[in-house]
Amino acid sequence: MITIEKDRIHNIPFLHIVKQNNFSTKIPLVIFVHGFTSIKEKNLHYAYLLAEKGFRVVLPEALFHGERSENINGKDLNFHFWEIVLNTIEEIPIIKDYFEAKGTIDTGRIGLAGTSMGGIVTLGALSKYDWIHAAVVLMGSPSYEEFAKWQLQNMKKYGIDLNVSQDEVDSLLEKVRKYDLTLQPEKLRNRPVLFWHGKKDQAVPFHYSLEFYERIKKDYDPDRLMFILDENAGHEVSKEGIANTVLWFEKHLTRYNSHSVN
Repeated sequence: MITIEKDRIHNIPFLHIVKQNNFSTKIPLVIFVHGFTSIKEKNLHYAYLLAEKGFRVVLPEALFHGERSENINGKDLNFHFWEIVLNTIEEIPIIKDYFEAKGTIDTGRIGLAGTSMGGIVTLGALSKYDWIHAAVVLMGSPSYEEFAKWQLQNMKKYGIDLNVSQDEVDSLLEKVRKYDLTLQPEKLRNRPVLFWHGKKDQAVPFHYSLEFYERIKKDYDPDRLMFILDENAGHEVSKEGIANTVLWFEKHLTRYNSHSVN
């Protein structure tokens, strides 16, 4: 039986999904981060499938979303996008530490994944935390700086009044640059990463991830790096993408340990 527990760490609401007979057992952990304007509950299908395979899964709620919503409308939420991304990156270790203190996770087998904004969070977290052992990036972008510039151009294109100075833009770019894996690909350290993207995605263009993948694959163990481009998909993960997410963690976390990272 799969159990779903609703809980909170500090100010972070989360769902904890695990097989009932694994509830107090030390097993691999997968943290799965939802997308922009979404909520943690929308990723329960991933969590269920992963829990079936023996993982402990945590679905955290991002700042200004779901239970943490502060009644910010969709338009205004756009201006908080990178604040939310960077805040979520900072909160990831709080979740890990909480379960580590309980003695219910194998700290040598921790995975991180996310859709869209959650995929962007995943890539930023890989630049900061070496205890993440495998990752799945669904519709994300490693190019923080270039993607932020693209977002700003898009908002101007659609007549959205940014009401920000050039100094504020420069400050934002300086902040996100620290997490930009395209500027520091060596921080991946050959850790297993699966990229999935829809070719027709207009919210997060696929070329950012594909170009990065093409650039790093020559230095990677082929078994640890994969890019799946769905020719027909837009900004929504296909059934195949969901299935491959589970397979990736099953392959790289069920036999993974802290000494495997090069």
